[in-house]
Amino acid sequence: MNFITEAVTKAVKILYQADIVPDQINLQETRKEFEGQVTLVTFPFTKLSRKSPEQTGTDIGEFIKNELPQVSGFNVIKGFLNISLADSYWLDKFYNSVLSDDFAVFKPRKKKVMVEYSSPNTNKPLHLGHVRNNLLGFSVAKILEAAGYEVIKANLVNDRGIHICKSMLAWQKFGHGETPESAGIKGDHLVGKYYVIFDKEYKKEIEVLIASGQTDDEAKKNAPLIKEAQEMLIKWEAGDEQVIALWKTMNSWVYAGFSETYQSLGVEFDQFYYESDTYLLGKDIVEEGLQKGVFFQKEDGSVWIDLTADGLDQKLLRRSDGTSVYMTQDLGTAQLKYNNFQMDESIYVVGNEQDYHFKVLFLVLEKLGKSWAKGLYHLSYGMVDLPSGKMKSREGTVVDADDLINEMEQTAKEHTEALGKVDAFNESEKLQLYHTIGMGALKYFLLKVDPKKRLLFDPSESVDFQGHTGPFIQYTHARIRSVLNRAPFEVGVEKVSRLFPEERDLILLLIQFPDMIEAAALAYNPAAIANYIYEVAKEFNKFYHELSILQADDQLTKNFRLKLADASGKVIKKGMGLLGIDVPERM
Repeated sequence: MNFITEAVTKAVKILYQADIVPDQINLQETRKEFEGQVTLVTFPFTKLSRKSPEQTGTDIGEFIKNELPQVSGFNVIKGFLNISLADSYWLDKFYNSVLSDDFAVFKPRKKKVMVEYSSPNTNKPLHLGHVRNNLLGFSVAKILEAAGYEVIKANLVNDRGIHICKSMLAWQKFGHGETPESAGIKGDHLVGKYYVIFDKEYKKEIEVLIASGQTDDEAKKNAPLIKEAQEMLIKWEAGDEQVIALWKTMNSWVYAGFSETYQSLGVEFDQFYYESDTYLLGKDIVEEGLQKGVFFQKEDGSVWIDLTADGLDQKLLRRSDGTSVYMTQDLGTAQLKYNNFQMDESIYVVGNEQDYHFKVLFLVLEKLGKSWAKGLYHLSYGMVDLPSGKMKSREGTVVDADDLINEMEQTAKEHTEALGKVDAFNESEKLQLYHTIGMGALKYFLLKVDPKKRLLFDPSESVDFQGHTGPFIQYTHARIRSVLNRAPFEVGVEKVSRLFPEERDLILLLIQFPDMIEAAALAYNPAAIANYIYEVAKEFNKFYHELSILQADDQLTKNFRLKLADASGKVIKKGMGLLGIDVPERM
């Protein structure tokens, strides 16, 4: 609030004959237990006033009250000056800012950002960790777009490598020609089934070799299955027709399955990258690094970089047999992404178990002299845990994304029907509502927590209509729409001049929406939006319960409150949209 900052600067100049700069002025939102909306910390000025913090606050408070018509009063608590702004100030903000067509609409920044998320492997279906990844990446992209950035939503598919060959080999040996159609199984689940089969058969072979006298490490290297998988990888890289044909067939099954899951999650992408297309470019970069003397080759032919001087270690960039590793592929992908879009920033949404990997990747690119490497950022996030026994996974190890989505829809159905809220809905509307509520519960629960934090996800708690949840906010929006459908407000009529505290507090929150979008975009943090929208929903419900909208004392007040309800609904809808969450018109 520049006008308060300017008035405080003037007050100190006139009262204490001292010059201060804006950075010395600490303005905060007033704590709810005190009267006022803006608080000035007065302790920094006591050296200038040579008075107590309380007296200094009183001096400055009296000065700015006389100086600013927007200030209606003040109080001093210890060293804190709490300033009350006049109703006219808040009403001016409401009518001229919140109600304007361009409220919370940002001008283009002429800055391009790529957000890469999902990054699945084509040897298994998406799981709970992928769900947080997808929702986080999609929301960050939506927030950046809202803040005026040009955004490219990218998905790097890990479609090659030894793990993919494991599924392929297991299907070849034990599949008997099974397809998603013949088995009645979603394609990604079918391929995942053979990845599990490979692991079981591989462990059997290891046990046999250990029993014959080999060490654990020797058995793992010498098991026939792993040797065959390695041979298949070499054949794949050599372009063997039969291996490539099988790879294309099984990957196509997986992509069809992924597409269904992405649609259910409500996420989308502008650009797909495939590691099968980028690993060769990565190999070219390895050669470039050797020529520049940034990388070195060992006697066995493997290529490395020595990062010990940077506090890291030596990192393998190409195996001795010439095949690429993850780092090779990521170097190639990073270069290809920049070649395609020349973006200013590139955000990698990847779990915190890969923190070290990205430190190395970014450092290697910098050492190679890639100027754009400074714009790379790893958005690291924590794992998601489930309460024990809350949900069973298909294989007993990880929670499948499709199972989770189905569980959320069922939980939403049970909660909604228990409250008797769907009697007027037909079957199609009910199914859509259960999906909307279930996905809203899941997304909000995962996004309201700072990305860096590990979280415990409880499906039942997330669907609570009264708690800090998505369904509570969705229900608030439906309540607003219900009110507005019963009494549309008039446009362009006379304005009110006074506010009740509940009205003022709601306006104060709504005004903050553009700043919240800005802050969330700068921090790549959807939790800032999620928690803000929850506060708006809470404040609206307080306003709704304390003050009548449809039974207001006069038409002018009724019209104003309907506009306030409409503005609240729009902020909730847009804010939830930035989280990828739909809000129903009725519940």
